[in-house]
Amino acid sequence: MLKKTRLLMIILFLSPAVLMYTLIFFYPTIKTIIMSFFKMDSISSRMSEWGFIGLGNYINLLNSQLFMQSLKNVFFIWLIGGIIIFFFALLFAVILTSGVKFKSFYRSVIYLPNVVSAVAMATMWIHYVYNSKYGLLKSVFSFLSIDKLANMQWTSPDNIFIALVIAYSFGMVGYFMLIFMAGIERIPTDFYEAATIDGANVFQQFFQITLPLLSDIMRTNVVLWTINAVGFFVWSQLFSPLIPEPGTVTPMVYMYQEVFGANQVVLDRNVGNGAAVGVVLTLIIVLSFIVTNIIFKDKKLEF
Repeated sequence: MLKKTRLLMIILFLSPAVLMYTLIFFYPTIKTIIMSFFKMDSISSRMSEWGFIGLGNYINLLNSQLFMQSLKNVFFIWLIGGIIIFFFALLFAVILTSGVKFKSFYRSVIYLPNVVSAVAMATMWIHYVYNSKYGLLKSVFSFLSIDKLANMQWTSPDNIFIALVIAYSFGMVGYFMLIFMAGIERIPTDFYEAATIDGANVFQQFFQITLPLLSDIMRTNVVLWTINAVGFFVWSQLFSPLIPEPGTVTPMVYMYQEVFGANQVVLDRNVGNGAAVGVVLTLIIVLSFIVTNIIFKDKKLEF
């Protein structure tokens, strides 16, 4: 009787969560996978209006230069942005956990860009940092007499990609810095005291103690950054609000154009193609998660 009561209670408490998960996540996922094998003109089309084309949508993606360019763009956003973000995030995390004064103030200042909306941040960078007449970079490089960089058109088609990556990376440093700080603060201070007694300098302590004990944190951050990079959308739209430049098109932008046909970047609108893009992005995230777990294997480390 007691076992039946426990089972009933488990079912009772889990049912709302399972139901919500099924409706909000599982059902849309399955439907998106099914839609990727059909051709349809509108996302609200009835299933009777869908045309089965098998792997046709995936073949279209492979043959689309714009989609392949978007994959290239998101890869370099992940690679270049990841290097910039992780370098500064880890640097600031180490500095702020080393006993520096006013740690809370500096941490708040570095994290502040994450509180500001993406629209406001992008507007600031476009109009007050990259502006070719009175922008911050224009003023700084003119003061330093570096005319080539002072006269550089940061938002031109040739430079807009790197400008986009730098602006986005600036706002993401604080987020990953806090995660690194949490990982560093859990490392016992006895390790560093013993290393100091043995004559290890700051760099030796970082590479021999801090970095190895942050392997699980690094794995988490890589997965989180991959998800953020693959879902890169808002900043691309803000830097190219009318017709997206090839340097700002990401798979999410391409999918949006396929599904809703905005801005006429994708002339032949096909919701099935958009669904196929979603499936491809999901597979990329799953694959990156597997690779990351292989690279950063679980180690039995005692603290």
